[in-house]
Amino acid sequence: MSEQMKKGPAAGVSRQWIAGLVLVLIGAYLLAVQLFHLNLGAFFLPGLALIFIAWGLSARLVGLLIPGGVLAGIGTGIFLVEQVFPAGAENFKGGMFLLSLAGGFALITVLSYLLKSYHPASIVFTWALIPASILGLIGGLLALGGSALKVLEVIGQGWPVVLIAIGLYLILRRNSMR
Repeated sequence: MSEQMKKGPAAGVSRQWIAGLVLVLIGAYLLAVQLFHLNLGAFFLPGLALIFIAWGLSARLVGLLIPGGVLAGIGTGIFLVEQVFPAGAENFKGGMFLLSLAGGFALITVLSYLLKSYHPASIVFTWALIPASILGLIGGLLALGGSALKVLEVIGQGWPVVLIAIGLYLILRRNSMR
């Protein structure tokens, strides 16, 4: 019997066990909210993020880190806006939310890199640093407010020019390669 066939059923049982555990945890959370009339809404998305991240790391399924990171960013942003800075200015709260979401995207790259160090066949999601950088820049400028909002306005008007420049570069580079 080959090594792959030996690993197959064990991997399936492990994934089935993890999927069952995830469903039990979500069901227990929802049941506790109903029975005890708890207001645990602030913990739902971060808890779901932890489930995806733990599942992805334990099963070495790098794709599960994506929803885990995004949910972690959204959940943290909602928590900051509603619990930590409820009386903050709208620009500041929007900036904090975007910074949190940027952190969630950056977390995808960090966790996928950690998984690669344990499992060399894993992919490192460096692409997630692109939305993290864009969201971080916009969020930081929003949170700063004042003259930073003017910079954001200029960026908002000028970004199509950047797309045109990148497109022309790609076209000209391709023609020069021929």
